[in-house]
Amino acid sequence: MIQLRNVTLRRGAKVLLDDVSVTLNPGEKVGLVGRNGAGKSTLFALFNGSLHEDKGDYSRPSQWQLAQVAQHMPETDEPATAFVLAGDERLMRLRAELAEAEASGDGMAIAHAHSDLADAGEHDAVPRAQTLILGLGFRTEELHRPVNSFSGGWRMRLQLARALMCPSDLLLLDEPTNHLDLDALVWLEGWLQRYGGTLIVISHDREFLDAVTDVTLHIEQQKLTRYGGNYTAFEMLRAQQLALQQQSFAKQQERIAHLQKFIDRFKAKASKAKQAQSRVKALERMEKIAPVLADAEFTFEFKEPMNLPNPMLAISDAAFGYLRDDGGEPTVILRGVNRSVLAGQRIGILGANGQGKSTLVKTIARMQPPLAGGVTEGKGLTIGYFAQQELDVLRTQDTPLEHMTRLARELGNATGQSDREQDLRNYLGQFLFTGDMVKQTVGTMSGGEKARLVLAMIVWQRPNLLLLDEPTNHLDLATREALAVALNEFEGTVMLVSHDRALLRAVCDEFWLVGRGQVQPFDGDLDDYQRYLLEEAKRLREAATREAREASAAVEAAPAPEAAPPAPAPSAPALPPQEQRRQQAQARQQLAARLKPLRKELADAERRIAALEAERAELEARLSGGLAPAEIAEAGRRLKAAGDELARLEERWLELSGDIELAETGAAD
Repeated sequence: MIQLRNVTLRRGAKVLLDDVSVTLNPGEKVGLVGRNGAGKSTLFALFNGSLHEDKGDYSRPSQWQLAQVAQHMPETDEPATAFVLAGDERLMRLRAELAEAEASGDGMAIAHAHSDLADAGEHDAVPRAQTLILGLGFRTEELHRPVNSFSGGWRMRLQLARALMCPSDLLLLDEPTNHLDLDALVWLEGWLQRYGGTLIVISHDREFLDAVTDVTLHIEQQKLTRYGGNYTAFEMLRAQQLALQQQSFAKQQERIAHLQKFIDRFKAKASKAKQAQSRVKALERMEKIAPVLADAEFTFEFKEPMNLPNPMLAISDAAFGYLRDDGGEPTVILRGVNRSVLAGQRIGILGANGQGKSTLVKTIARMQPPLAGGVTEGKGLTIGYFAQQELDVLRTQDTPLEHMTRLARELGNATGQSDREQDLRNYLGQFLFTGDMVKQTVGTMSGGEKARLVLAMIVWQRPNLLLLDEPTNHLDLATREALAVALNEFEGTVMLVSHDRALLRAVCDEFWLVGRGQVQPFDGDLDDYQRYLLEEAKRLREAATREAREASAAVEAAPAPEAAPPAPAPSAPALPPQEQRRQQAQARQQLAARLKPLRKELADAERRIAALEAERAELEARLSGGLAPAEIAEAGRRLKAAGDELARLEERWLELSGDIELAETGAAD
């Protein structure tokens, strides 16, 4: 287990954790939460051994294997599959030992190396690595592309896949969802739910935390508190504790006031001096209950738009994509787009990675022209654009005050706001840029600070159409809540791309689906969309399997090159029947070894499915009878949990059955 006993942690002179104690048990999945700057990353540094406690004692089992995502951007021309495979350090070491043994001709060492490699999962290592890569949103044709040919966000996905490839007892993930779209996020949730080790994750995505964690560690005011349950359970428990603490504090204050009143009244009277003195001692002995000191909440609001054109814009038979730098044919991603955007709409834009969501938003935001057709804007349309990469709209060498000064001068009196420096300073203060922070260059700011600056600039413009492309990537939970509240009160139109399902559920009342080169309305909610993603992933797997079979069949059916009639003398002798049987037996053994873990997982899934179906039938029978309200609620929760797990297991059962069938078919061929 992991134990912290009376630990104090500092960053420089600042105390981040003061005399904290907590225990984490093997196999627990822990969400680490707290405001930005509270000390989450510092505690991670203690967990991974790069930082030592200033006081107290920290321990974790010495034999535990640690895995975490490297924070540097990988710069290598190594193929993606090989890069991810290298995350399994033991496998790489054993491969090197085998190569060394083969070079020296040491038969015993070769035998040992083969045995160790089999134990390390060599037989299916490449498929496992490629499953991770594909699950995180890459396409089949990208499996062997050089790592440095991908953009920064995709390289960080490869770093995540590399960490997941490492067999580990402790997995540390710091904001793993930041570079993921919703489809990859859903896949990652499923993978982490099946992970057997201890997981500690920092995330500001409440639905992700709810899906993968069963323990929450909360950092606040230099203290670390453990709560049993996921993030939603933590919020409920903490609210109850704060309410109880405030009630206890109020009662104690009444008691103190009563004692003090007696002391002040009778301390000068000889007949009451003894009683007064005893109350003084009672006050001194009393353990004071601290009042609830709530952190200052960050809130903001979008100003009322100057006007609301209706429709906001109309897209007619448009094609969206990118112009090539070399002047060649443009890259078309979306074709035949015909959509209109009306005043007051709340549109969530859904779609898998690389399907064109950001391309659509950038074109509407006037960042790039449509390749065909037209985008007709309503009179007086004012767009507020939050780019996925904040630096698309920020200048790294400028300060927040310089950004606001330039924006205020460009807009002039159009927004009806003062451009005096003090007024701009006061305005930036509303977004937590106080004192010297307004003079800090953007290049030295955190991701959350950059995001708040972009929001400040958008609010100043008084837009009537908000285009938000992954606005929550660097926002903490409190700021995400503030954004959701502000968007719900905004009187204009919102178009939102986000992997934060809580934000999408809170803000959007309709969805567009971007996929297969088109933009279409999506008739359903986010739960329907997650089911669509699973079906789409299954369709793509089946298509890839079908293409592989067709390619193999084409190779086998290709006519052999014509050759001269063979002379009888050099024909190779047929293998003796005994040798043929030996080779066939060896092939069967290799197939059985390869399929053994898949068959075991399939059998486990079948047993669990049967148990869940029985549990669901029992719960449904209980619900049809007479139950108390509390029992009905509990049975309902258990029924939902059983249904969710059953759906996940059935999907996994289909995957395993297909993999086994494919392997057996290939062996038979």
